[in-house]
Amino acid sequence: MEEETLLAFVTDKAQSWINGNYDAATKEEVQRMLDSEDKSKLIDAFYKDLEFGTGGLRGIMGAGSNRMNIYTVGSATQGLSNYLLKEFAEIDEIKVVIGHDCRNNSRRFAEISADIFSANGIKVYLYESLRPTPEVSYAIRKLGCQSGIMITASHNPKEYNGYKAYWNDGAQVLGPHDKNIIAEVNRIASVDDIRFKGNKKLIEIIGKDMDKAFMEEVRKFVLSPDAIKRQHDLKMVYTPIHGTGITLVPDTLKAIGFTQIINVPEQDVISGDFPTVVSPNPEEPAALDLAIKRAMETGAELVMATDPDGDRIGTAIRDNEGNFMLVNGNQTMLIYLYYLMNRRKELGLLTGREYVVKTIVTTELVKDIAKKKGIELFDCYTGFKWIAEIIRKNEGTKKYIGGGEESYGFLAGDFVRDKDSVSACALFAEIAAWAKDNGKTMYQLLEDIYLEYGYSKEVGISLVRKGKEGADEIEAMMKNFRANPKHSLGGSPVTLVKDFAKLEATDYVRNEQFALEMPTTSNVIQYFTEEGTKLSIRPSGTEPKIKFYIEARGVVKSREDLPRVEEATLLKINAIREELGI
Repeated sequence: MEEETLLAFVTDKAQSWINGNYDAATKEEVQRMLDSEDKSKLIDAFYKDLEFGTGGLRGIMGAGSNRMNIYTVGSATQGLSNYLLKEFAEIDEIKVVIGHDCRNNSRRFAEISADIFSANGIKVYLYESLRPTPEVSYAIRKLGCQSGIMITASHNPKEYNGYKAYWNDGAQVLGPHDKNIIAEVNRIASVDDIRFKGNKKLIEIIGKDMDKAFMEEVRKFVLSPDAIKRQHDLKMVYTPIHGTGITLVPDTLKAIGFTQIINVPEQDVISGDFPTVVSPNPEEPAALDLAIKRAMETGAELVMATDPDGDRIGTAIRDNEGNFMLVNGNQTMLIYLYYLMNRRKELGLLTGREYVVKTIVTTELVKDIAKKKGIELFDCYTGFKWIAEIIRKNEGTKKYIGGGEESYGFLAGDFVRDKDSVSACALFAEIAAWAKDNGKTMYQLLEDIYLEYGYSKEVGISLVRKGKEGADEIEAMMKNFRANPKHSLGGSPVTLVKDFAKLEATDYVRNEQFALEMPTTSNVIQYFTEEGTKLSIRPSGTEPKIKFYIEARGVVKSREDLPRVEEATLLKINAIREELGI
């Protein structure tokens, strides 16, 4: 679209908001953008409608069709309501759960959504205050609801908010419902189509009872209660990074038997401004700085942090010199699954029906562990809705042990159908107690995994490209990778390429192509080399980023050999980054 044409388009669209049935504050904000000489904010706010995608909504808060506000949230909720009324027309009472995080406007968006659902005759269970995302998933199943929403932008910067939609199995919405809901949302032609006036009789507040039931479910999954009892005073620092984890994680750790949970007072403060961090993302090392400082002051052995909506966990453990080392998402996955498979075998709980799940961009080392243990492994797309789908399909025939992704998400029990930092924190603490009970640190446990299965180094690189220009640039980059495929990485020949947008793979060793068996297409390209290196490239579905995942492998002969192998794999990764220009 030409610049003049685009400006005329967004100006007309903004003017329709000035003339439409919008509140005064919104109209004032739109008018300021119209009056400004710099039209970049106006263009970004109105050049498109904020899309209700397969994961819901996520965007910057503010006035405009491409912003998170009461009208885009209202349109999403009205569209979802319309679909629920059609899909469950035979049910006497359609029910939904609503949760929200700590972000600015989250409570407001949650209450407005409750009003809209109830105005459409739908029963609403609204959490009394902020709660972790997994509690929404849990409550949907517990209360027999048909759907649910969580108002959150997860770990995005403070300017963002979002809207996650769930189905009756407690998982985020999948096909065909996702596309059908999107179609209903797109049919909302005007703000006047949204029923904002709620029916308070249909809105029920929930909270403490659900918290207790959730914690009891977590307690059922403890495999080493005696180790926890003996190591109950193991010191651990926990921070919610100003978010929802404060409502459930400390109490859950106490409920399973731990007595030395140390907080970070500055980060216990609930705030959508996230005043102590640049980014409330546990993947970012700086987000754990205060917690690590607190651990050093108190002599704690491990650090755990959760993101604002309490579904992801970041951790730090002491190395052999006593210094804290950040554990990345792949390493956390290895520790979790290694423990769950080993411990279940020790307890005689393996029946041959067990399986684990990882996403396609997660370390391949998980596959090696599962193979050696004789446990089936499923690969799926990034996003826990895909893990939840595998759990649903295998329900009643196979036993889910655990699953996760490199982006710091894990799920140990199937009573929830989304990633869950509450049970993940409990499990991480349990593993630390079990390791200590066996005379090891968590770091030594990780070393044991590398010694037995080989070393794996993973680095994730995200290139941020904001706005319309950024989206266009990301699209052009993906087209270029498809048009000009890599034939070697880090000096090692590429032996296999997988293109999930086409569901096709090319095996250069056998000189053949074959179909990829996945439930749908996804904009992901993967390269595998002769030396075991893996490169995955994909645009983020929730942020203005294109993501690169590089994994390099190495053989470890002894504990003393680990630093050398780590350095060699890092050099290989850096060489690949240089080749890619990232």
